[in-house]
Amino acid sequence: MIILGLNAYHGDSAACLIRDGEIVAAAEEERFRRIKHWAGFPSEAISYCLAEANVSLADVEHVAVNSDPRASFLKKVGYTLRHRPDVGLVLDRLRNQAKRHSIEAELAAAFPGTPFKGTVHRVEHHTAHLASTFLVSPFQEASVASIDGFGDFASAAWGIGRGTAIDVEERISFPHSLGVFYQALTQYLGFPHYGDEYKVMGLAPYGRPTELARMRQIVQLGEGGRYALDAAYFRHHRERIDYAWEGGSPQVGRLFSAALEELLGPARGSDEPLTDRHRDIARSVQAMYEEAFFHLITHLHARHRLDALTLAGGCAMNSVANGKVLRQTPYRRLYVQSAAGDAGGAIGAAIHAWHRLAGRSDAQMQVKPAALAGDPLSGRTIMEHAYLGPAADGSEIAALLAERAAEIEAAGCRVEQIEGEDVLCRRTAEAIADGRVVGWFQGRMEWGPRALGNRSIVCDPRRADMKDILNLKIKRRESFRPFAPSVLKEHVADWFEEDGDVPFMMQVFQIREEKRPLIPAVTHVDGSGRLQTVYRQTNPRYWALIEAFRELTGVPMVLNTSFNENEPVVCRPVEALECFLRTRMDVLVLGNAFVSRGPG
Repeated sequence: MIILGLNAYHGDSAACLIRDGEIVAAAEEERFRRIKHWAGFPSEAISYCLAEANVSLADVEHVAVNSDPRASFLKKVGYTLRHRPDVGLVLDRLRNQAKRHSIEAELAAAFPGTPFKGTVHRVEHHTAHLASTFLVSPFQEASVASIDGFGDFASAAWGIGRGTAIDVEERISFPHSLGVFYQALTQYLGFPHYGDEYKVMGLAPYGRPTELARMRQIVQLGEGGRYALDAAYFRHHRERIDYAWEGGSPQVGRLFSAALEELLGPARGSDEPLTDRHRDIARSVQAMYEEAFFHLITHLHARHRLDALTLAGGCAMNSVANGKVLRQTPYRRLYVQSAAGDAGGAIGAAIHAWHRLAGRSDAQMQVKPAALAGDPLSGRTIMEHAYLGPAADGSEIAALLAERAAEIEAAGCRVEQIEGEDVLCRRTAEAIADGRVVGWFQGRMEWGPRALGNRSIVCDPRRADMKDILNLKIKRRESFRPFAPSVLKEHVADWFEEDGDVPFMMQVFQIREEKRPLIPAVTHVDGSGRLQTVYRQTNPRYWALIEAFRELTGVPMVLNTSFNENEPVVCRPVEALECFLRTRMDVLVLGNAFVSRGPG
């Protein structure tokens, strides 16, 4: 059975392909279109998934989409009758739903001459989110929660997962949303772009939670883990908000009302300097989010008394809050998928459809051996890694370097072919230890927003000036944003106060106090680090690189940031080479090719 899963007509459009329960391929559309968070129909990602599986659209039996316009129909009607929102808002919602009904037409337009003869399944948004985390987790039983902006008229859903079934017990419906709260306050702080919430998360440790009392006026906690927004501070529930969800970078109009500025003072313009007041508000926003988040998940634990939790939805990208789960709650195990946000709904919709269509009991379910390990106890595919995107073989890389040889030479660079992985990793580790900035392009591209060692820029975490060097040479981003460490799993407990599995860089842990001076480039102002635990069995070459660096320096980690320059993470070798050439990166390791730049 071949199932194509889609996140369409929303930011981070994406596709995945599942064959007999095995995740064969998954990628976000932005990587091919080269526009961040690209929204629309993911035709390029679909083409990649089909090619990776060596099938055509005619071979696909089922398409599963992470949205069901029919969901919560009565709630939508009831809300409209009670609150009578702006006519423009209602018309926008109707137009958006019409688009989501046109999957068959979109496939026909994108793949002319290749008919799709299968069935389209529309999976409710939060059901897809929950499936995207629990049904690929290593847990037989767990509390499950999905928290985001909105999808299918809901902003959160939670319950319990057992085996291959998920029981959704409760939801929070429009207009109340932690995702909208965080996004609106992100806009208020002068970060207007879709996906800028991580900037507030990075800024928060520089401030104090002086505005928490006011935040509690904006978000109120209720019984049973619930929360609600004071609607006076928002516009999304009564006015038409400008959205752009089709064919480009997502755009979202202003979500907060004038009442928010009356409460907190004037909003910051994007070109205005950051002050201590803005830092304190950022800290207060994060603190309020954490209050509501822990209010929900501790209620879940009290209800189920399980030691495992799985999270999904855009809010599950809040790695600071995630990193406190095992410290501040009775949970002992946590799983957050690498694409926790809307892109991950493509996998969730497909996995949900697979288990529903297979129609077998846990004992009967069989999953073929694959790159993602099959779990014989539950009949589920465990997502242990995120390397599900395109790869490039040696011949493609060699052809590119030959074609661009004159340009490479003119830039003062030389190309060496290095035979032997040990030699390659040792040579690269030496460059990192010498303070050089290294682009590392290996294997299959990562699924999700984080670079996890295959499309990464790697540097020396010991250098206090490395953040400045990176921002000067490549990143050109705000100085308050931290860089992350990739750490050998065997050494996590020696360097961090917690010892956990964080393969997807979705949790922030406190670095041991005595270790912080040794790795200043990856130690945030509050002593934390958003780590990625690296395993020999899931990424042997990246593990070998870090091990080579450890042998040279005694430090079992490297600074890891995404291989890009204010663009989506590189996907193909040509994008890696072009990023290297137009920036001041020192070394590019492209497969077995070692491209180095002269001094300066």
